[in-house]
Amino acid sequence: MVVSMGSMSSAGRRGVLAVPEIAKLARSERILALLRPYLPQEPVPVRGIYFDKSPDANWLVSWHQDLTITVHERVDSAGFGPWSVKDGVTHVQPPAELLAKMLTVRIHLDDADASNGALRVLRGSHRHGRLSAGQIQDMRSKCAEVLCAAKAGDALLIKPMILHASGRSSSEQHRRILHIEYAGFNLPDGMRWCDE
Repeated sequence: MVVSMGSMSSAGRRGVLAVPEIAKLARSERILALLRPYLPQEPVPVRGIYFDKSPDANWLVSWHQDLTITVHERVDSAGFGPWSVKDGVTHVQPPAELLAKMLTVRIHLDDADASNGALRVLRGSHRHGRLSAGQIQDMRSKCAEVLCAAKAGDALLIKPMILHASGRSSSEQHRRILHIEYAGFNLPDGMRWCDE
């Protein structure tokens, strides 16, 4: 499938669920069937990002958790915050128990290994909830690091709160990823997902 991604930064593009072919893939039975066993409700794709790590766009990502969601507009609700707006999109940290009901699918468009910055995770770290900077350092000595090598076409499922990182590429090969976040819950108080 060749899809025009439109305007992109050198490293990728946010909001790719607006691309019809990607929206169709994100809602395909093949993908949803992978997710259903791990989510409490029917999976809904709520954010899509395209990443392209290449010799021209090469970056390091330190150990972190994905703690924010994107919503249509700010609606004050218990446990949600802090709020921010990035590139015109409203972001908020939901309660940790809601993040635990989310799953990310990373669809590899290229082979990924240590040479081109494949994702690394700390096994089991998502079970410890939202972590402070000090706790993240502590987890690095307690949890096994796993390199998530993949072949083009592979799908990797990760929990948003798992500690993950990636190194700079030392390869001429691209490492393109479709990163699609899914929720297994409804937002409270009339709040709406930005990309739903």
